Amino acid sequence: MMMRILLLAVLQVLSAAAFSQDVNNLKLKDYKPVSIYKIPQTNIDKAKYPVTDFHSHDYPETDAQVDEWVHTMDEAGIAKTMILSYSTGKRFDSVVAKYARYKNRFEIWCGFDYTGYEKPGWQQHALAELERCYKMGAKGVGELGDKGLGEFYSLPTPGYGLHIDDPQMKPLLEKCAALHMPVSVHVAEDEWMYENADSTNDGLMNAATWKVDLSKKGILDHDQLITTLESAVKNNPKTTFIACHLANSCANLAVLAKLFDRYPNLYADIAARYGEIAPIPRYVNAFMEKYAGRLVYGTDMGTSKKMYSTTFRILETADEHFYEKDFFEYHWPLYGLSLSDATLKKIYTTNANKIMSR
Repeated sequence: MMMRILLLAVLQVLSAAAFSQDVNNLKLKDYKPVSIYKIPQTNIDKAKYPVTDFHSHDYPETDAQVDEWVHTMDEAGIAKTMILSYSTGKRFDSVVAKYARYKNRFEIWCGFDYTGYEKPGWQQHALAELERCYKMGAKGVGELGDKGLGEFYSLPTPGYGLHIDDPQMKPLLEKCAALHMPVSVHVAEDEWMYENADSTNDGLMNAATWKVDLSKKGILDHDQLITTLESAVKNNPKTTFIACHLANSCANLAVLAKLFDRYPNLYADIAARYGEIAPIPRYVNAFMEKYAGRLVYGTDMGTSKKMYSTTFRILETADEHFYEKDFFEYHWPLYGLSLSDATLKKIYTTNANKIMSR
């Protein structure tokens, strides 16, 4: 009884402290608004149509966790998940083995082996490893990642200094075309991460966390990295590319639209950019409806049921002014995009099937 009284007293003190917060000393990182609008709120436990998650990673550490993930996928309506391992060698083999029990639910993508890339002829070893991974079951390559200093998303050997359009990369990209292996590419970060982390940055907390330091020697900025992507896509027309995270151009989707208009071998996933696109629902709705045939669903945010439900709410509903601080570090409200059924079907599954059958 005494413990209960003490606990209630502590809770009352904490509650009083919260209500007596000095607004002049309130930090943005502690700002967690709760919408007071009495408007419709939709909870979507399962996607409207079967879904292929085109951008996820090797999150589980045990077989039991893989089983649990499959159970969550069943509940959420995720028919298949692409595991972007960006791995080669024994590491890639271990990922394949982990998901072998669920071959119809997961597809494993490998990386490029950049071992010895400082020396001429390294591509021969890289090509041999790519073919080995393909024979082991690799369905694609990715996620390749370049935030300005080169292809560092590769395990166990990164390729710093190499950009996706480097002539040294061409033999690998051509081999991907020959093997019908699409290439998932992450270039740059969104525009907020290049702006000053100050009072003028409306994506401040996320921008500060993922800020790109352009003072580093040899680093490419956002526009330069987009140019490397375009160059690679243009010079390898038989290779299918998927630009991760809407090519990190959420603040200016016209950049991606221009690329779509020019290159039929380019697609984009929407993974981990729901917080960036949900604040501007009418503009994004128009963009996604127009380019519905070029977009694929992705998450890149773990394996929880609530995570999937949140993405479905943003894509499927017309809900207004809601927050999801568990997944997005922005302080702005979100809005549902209310995509058409035809567009949802393409983004959820049809485009993924098309890419994998090219």
